[in-house]
Amino acid sequence: MAGHGIEEFKRHSHRKLYIIAAMAILTVFFAVVTLQIDLGHIDYRELLHIIFNKNDPSNNPVNEILVWDLGIPRILSCILAGFALGIAGAVMQCVLKNPLGSPYTLGISNAAAFGASIGIVVLGGGIISGQSQATISINNPYIVTISAFAWAMIATGIIILLVKVTKVSPETMVLAGVALSSIFSAGISMLQYMFNEYALSTIVFWQFGSMGKAGWNELTLIAVVSLVAIVYFLYSRMDYNALDAGDEVASSLGVKVNGLRLTTLFMSALLTAVVVSFMGIVAFIGLLGPHIVRRFVGNDHRYLLPGSMFVGAIILLVSDCIGQTAMDFTLPVGIITSFLGGPLFLYLLVMGYRKKKGRISEFIKSRRGGE
Repeated sequence: MAGHGIEEFKRHSHRKLYIIAAMAILTVFFAVVTLQIDLGHIDYRELLHIIFNKNDPSNNPVNEILVWDLGIPRILSCILAGFALGIAGAVMQCVLKNPLGSPYTLGISNAAAFGASIGIVVLGGGIISGQSQATISINNPYIVTISAFAWAMIATGIIILLVKVTKVSPETMVLAGVALSSIFSAGISMLQYMFNEYALSTIVFWQFGSMGKAGWNELTLIAVVSLVAIVYFLYSRMDYNALDAGDEVASSLGVKVNGLRLTTLFMSALLTAVVVSFMGIVAFIGLLGPHIVRRFVGNDHRYLLPGSMFVGAIILLVSDCIGQTAMDFTLPVGIITSFLGGPLFLYLLVMGYRKKKGRISEFIKSRRGGE
């Protein structure tokens, strides 16, 4: 009997590993497809040859520049942002015990956007240029990222305070996130009002979220920060599993609950700040990714965390592809993800309300039965 249980456990574990492997393969597949669609005139055979044979004399020099200077940075932006926001949403939902938790829904993305705006137009981290059409280039990414991170940490600190002091419910925490988003959005609007119309139009466009803003230097910074945070999250995966059983159970198993919660939120804020600094606000990836993965692998963080990374990347790749091809002009990826994430967010709110109502009804029935 025990042997049968062990075999069943191994079978389920292998199935989850196969699912994660399939998600990784799909990420690579959509990366190549999106790259080819973005570039348009380059067929798959030439594209793959340029990718695997850079500086080959037989390569078309113009196409090689398009692939390596425009196409691949855009694809890597989708993958890195999807990895960062997907895993950040998964761990935030765990440590806050809130299925609606994510950098966007809790106001951290808007806080980082406000900080990045300050870094760009106030602290001199960006250069606004152009006459008929304003463009902005970030000449000091460290100032922009540090400013974004500082304000993201302020929002994170407020959330931690609400969790520790007031013991708010998940629904109330989301309302607090809405309030925080409103406050920081008002701050961004104030910056737009104070500066000229070029700065205004540029910051508005930047807020929508776009995968075409980051170059190789920015991607290197994002990759380094993401690697550190992701390694920590994956290393702590069993601690998150213990935390799902409750703070008391986790503490009895040797998990330093407060330290884990604070470090996780710190790392999540850092990831959000870095992504928002260079790509703008990309909504709902931290909400969509983990909830999709849970349908296939459950709540085990050994599989949920890598799965959330891959699904987050897939969503961004598909969204970017839609934004590039759906209309005659490029549609910012943040708009696409908002269309995808908004209905899911409403669905989760309704389901949470129904569960809460069901528990209240069961409690009332049990009380009547006892009487």
